[in-house]
Amino acid sequence: MKAKKSASPGIDIGISAADRARIAEGLSGLLADSYTLYLMTHNFHWNVTGPMFNTLHLMFMGQYTEQWNALDMIAERIRALGHPAPGTYKEFVRLASIEEVEGVPKATDMIRHLVAAQEATARTARKLFALVEKANDQPTADLLTQRLEVHEKTAWMLRSLLEE
Repeated sequence: MKAKKSASPGIDIGISAADRARIAEGLSGLLADSYTLYLMTHNFHWNVTGPMFNTLHLMFMGQYTEQWNALDMIAERIRALGHPAPGTYKEFVRLASIEEVEGVPKATDMIRHLVAAQEATARTARKLFALVEKANDQPTADLLTQRLEVHEKTAWMLRSLLEE
């Protein structure tokens, strides 16, 4: 009797291993930017002062809460593609396109930093679309679309606070 071959433990979801690896790498950058943005927003929530305190304190809380929930979606998509999600500060610093802010900036500078970080995170998400579309990866495309909508809208709302 012929020995039965065991099923391959590999992933066969219709996306090549090479494309899954490239998409997971791009999503790792998005996760790093998202985590850095989350941490920056939470830090600013804790440390904001001045005449806009209450408005910004509450706004930042809504933003970091949304961002926190998004981290899981991004990391779990990386895992679904068969790759480990980065999860250390060292990895996030290496992968992120956003610079950490040192010290405690004034409230309007916090807003400027957050606009820049929201826009950077949007750019990171947007540059993955060509690869994701080529690989026919609709779940990742959907995730990217959702994240872009949030980052672009949040950047707009923050920019509006800077207008005279």
